Amino acid sequence: MTSQTTIDKTGSGGAPSTPSGSAPATGLRGHPWFTLITVAVGVMMVALDGTIVAIANPAIAQDLHASFADVQWITNAYFLALAVSLITAGKLGDRFGHRQTFLIGVVGFAAASGAIGLSDTIPLVVTFRVFQGLFGALLMPAALGLLRATFPAEKLNMAIGIWGMVIGASTAGGPILGGVLVEHVNWQSVFFINVPVGIVAVVLGVMILLDHRAENAPRSFDVLGIALLSAAMFCLVWALIKAPEWGWGDGKTWLFIAASVAGFALFAFWETKVKEPLIPLALFRSVPLSAGVVLMVLMAIAFMGGLFFVTFYLQNVHGMSPVDAGLHLLPLTGMMIVGSPLAGALITKAGPRIPLAGGMAFTALAMYGMSTLEKGTGSGVMSLWFALLGLGLAPVMVGATEVIVGNAPMELSGVAGGLQQAAMQIGGSLGTAVLGAVMASKVDNDLAGNWADAGLPKLTPEQLGQASEAVQVGVAPVTKDMPEQLAAKVTEVAHDTFISGMSLASLVAAGVAAVAVLVAFLTKRGANAEAGAGVGHI
Repeated sequence: MTSQTTIDKTGSGGAPSTPSGSAPATGLRGHPWFTLITVAVGVMMVALDGTIVAIANPAIAQDLHASFADVQWITNAYFLALAVSLITAGKLGDRFGHRQTFLIGVVGFAAASGAIGLSDTIPLVVTFRVFQGLFGALLMPAALGLLRATFPAEKLNMAIGIWGMVIGASTAGGPILGGVLVEHVNWQSVFFINVPVGIVAVVLGVMILLDHRAENAPRSFDVLGIALLSAAMFCLVWALIKAPEWGWGDGKTWLFIAASVAGFALFAFWETKVKEPLIPLALFRSVPLSAGVVLMVLMAIAFMGGLFFVTFYLQNVHGMSPVDAGLHLLPLTGMMIVGSPLAGALITKAGPRIPLAGGMAFTALAMYGMSTLEKGTGSGVMSLWFALLGLGLAPVMVGATEVIVGNAPMELSGVAGGLQQAAMQIGGSLGTAVLGAVMASKVDNDLAGNWADAGLPKLTPEQLGQASEAVQVGVAPVTKDMPEQLAAKVTEVAHDTFISGMSLASLVAAGVAAVAVLVAFLTKRGANAEAGAGVGHI
């Protein structure tokens, strides 16, 4: 039995002994907690970029004379590249070492960010956003692979708890920081800020990170598998991105979904034939690992999809600035910051099942609470539901990640990290698309009746369609020359209709979270599968 196998089975108290092919740990190099700090700095850039750019988009559009479709591409190009590449990037880390992959990801991400800040056309911005996504995909699974290889089993949950805290705080804090930078500096500063952060991450990485490679690390590349999986992921995410524009009943939407299903089926077939598959399908014989992936998808649907409308509610219904809206979400951020390391400690003691089930139950309750928000709801009540949501998400972010990564063999830790991140990206896209469809349907059904009941002038079908699109994001279809009294009535109808749609979408999100409670009971503590045993022994 190899030394790495012994480590994985025993989870001894100190830092793990070095796997074959790795440099020995000396001083700062390879120290678990310094490794955690280093990967947290790198991960912070990617997590922050997921939300901070949304605040900068209006300023980018104005400065570069971009259309709404152009602005959408600034976001979609990044998420497409990220989601499509994550699992393949994780495999690259397993093959070449997570230290090298992490450092390349950090350098590339920071360089692409600087290039965006220097760009003066939308095509350049979109191109470098693609590079941001590709290098971010290298960085994220490598960070989890480094944590898995560095921390002993009994401390891995705490490490992932702090890792989850950084992601949660960065994601939720993006709108606040983005608002401050755009308001007081310029939109370019939103991207330039990644350059010094990246430099710090690289310096720390060179000094501290130790190259860990499992003895059974892959030696070849499943090129066809990579192509099939990438194509299937692209078609799925593309369908989810375009569904709100095309409509769920449109043939193009279902064509891409069908192509995605066919791609995944061909990929699964090929993986049973190739000698060193990209994702050994035996990995999914682990029920806890599979449950962890499903749980991550369901959590992201409820969280990302539900929160998507809350930002419109705060800014367009309550009239808050982006910075004020971000500050109102601080209870969510704060509870994730406090709750993630505490969740890690609790999961270490009690195992993941009860904390995960409890976390999703809190999430379901929080989303139900958000369905009760009204135009006049005060900050105190909003803060209560936001805080409860943060308290529910913390153990899920930590526990589901540990379940996925901890139940995979060491030589597949990068692929497992890619699965975890891909599940979050797909869940977030699915949540935004599905809950967006719920919102659109509710607004379309209610707006004409609410408009007529308020005694407002009748709209043509075209005008009603335009008004519906505005109301779906909480904007009242008021024109500059509209009389004040009429404008007030239109605004009231628009906000009432938006809130009814947000309420239904929140209830659907609560239902998804409730289903996730049941999935949570299928999880168990990471088995730290033997590196030498292969996936057939999972």
